[in-house]
Amino acid sequence: MKRFRFGINCRHQEIDHWTQTCRSSERLGYDVIQAPDHLGSASPFAMLAAAAAVTSRIRLGTLVLNNEFWNPALLAREAATVDRLSGGRLELGLGAGHMKSEFEAAEIPWRPHAERVANLERSIGELDRLFAEDGQQPLPTQVPRPPLLIGAHGERGLDLAARHADIVGFAGLTQVRGARMGTFRVADSAETLRRVEFVRARAGSRAEALEFNVLVQAVVVTDDAEKTAAELAAAYSTPGLDTAEAVLASPYVLVGTAEEIADELVANRRRFGFSYVTTHGAYRDALAEAIPRVRRREEALEAPPAAAPAEPAPPGGV
Repeated sequence: MKRFRFGINCRHQEIDHWTQTCRSSERLGYDVIQAPDHLGSASPFAMLAAAAAVTSRIRLGTLVLNNEFWNPALLAREAATVDRLSGGRLELGLGAGHMKSEFEAAEIPWRPHAERVANLERSIGELDRLFAEDGQQPLPTQVPRPPLLIGAHGERGLDLAARHADIVGFAGLTQVRGARMGTFRVADSAETLRRVEFVRARAGSRAEALEFNVLVQAVVVTDDAEKTAAELAAAYSTPGLDTAEAVLASPYVLVGTAEEIADELVANRRRFGFSYVTTHGAYRDALAEAIPRVRRREEALEAPPAAAPAEPAPPGGV
């Protein structure tokens, strides 16, 4: 079973106090600082390069780059540069892209999903070539490449992740057909488990080496989980999170006391394999309350059982 890691996915809201956010996230016990790749957000590699300059331990990830925005040669240059600047701390997250409005704004052709996934696979092969010893300069510090995270939800993307990724990213979001772009439904526990089992089956002998990342959409620390879950369901009005029961059962929302959230994270690792837990910047401090509690539970689970006390010798030394 993989050890827990915790990530914080930051957008443009944090840019004006970015260095303080990076330093304090490291102090709070986070393992990874991550940056998304959306128009309307800050440049992901610039954010990560700045983070590298002011931190020493925390890893740096993209969650996730829109592969359609990038030429493989330019992407390899950016990734290798950040990996070198950080002393080998980059985790390269890639996806096929899903926001049609961003493609239109960037004047990039919007191609069918199957074509975007096929292009992502070609890009991965090209990145491997560029990161090889006789490839581009600079080469990344990490050999043969920085760890690769592929974020996906549909079977095509998850199949690709099962065959190529080191880390599989589960966000649980699916565009609602016929609705305005950016209107999502959230997978329930049963669907999430089916997706996880699909990846494991497709990965075959690679399955045990894979790390599973979950992008938690909200974390709320409260003494009244039922009431808070009902309030969130009313606020979201999102398929999959439209009742209090659905909110409380979802692996993509954490609600309760810090102790209850820690228990849920341990249970989700056991059920889904979610050992790498990321949330958005707005919920950083809430999740941080649960992190030391999760660490204590993890240590207790890993501790060897105490030896049974020796039987006392019978009277007379017999």
